[in-house]
Amino acid sequence: QVRVVESGGGLVHSGGSLRLSCTLSENIVSLCVMGWYRQAPGKQRELVATITTPLATNFADSVKGRFSISKDNNGKTIYLQMNSLKPEDAAVYSCNADCRPAFENYWGQGTQVTVFS
Repeated sequence: QVRVVESGGGLVHSGGSLRLSCTLSENIVSLCVMGWYRQAPGKQRELVATITTPLATNFADSVKGRFSISKDNNGKTIYLQMNSLKPEDAAVYSCNADCRPAFENYWGQGTQVTVFS
């Protein structure tokens, strides 16, 4: 079973920045569509950004120009750099590794991002 661990969440002032990390227990990022999702209280989970190999990225309209997604050369980790954070960005951010068909679809436990104005 591949484990997915997120880190980097926290409390930040509006306009501030955070970097989230997502690390897999196996060196298989290159085989997966890696994505960050978020869910705020009372709302549905939404896609924030994805990154694939060969390099291709996709962002939700609400975060374009403010967030970036990247991969580490270690083959296990991706990052979500979040700049110019807004209160509406506050949510639990979860990392998804869709590694099918070679492997399975995996989710992390999530990390809380709180933005105060």
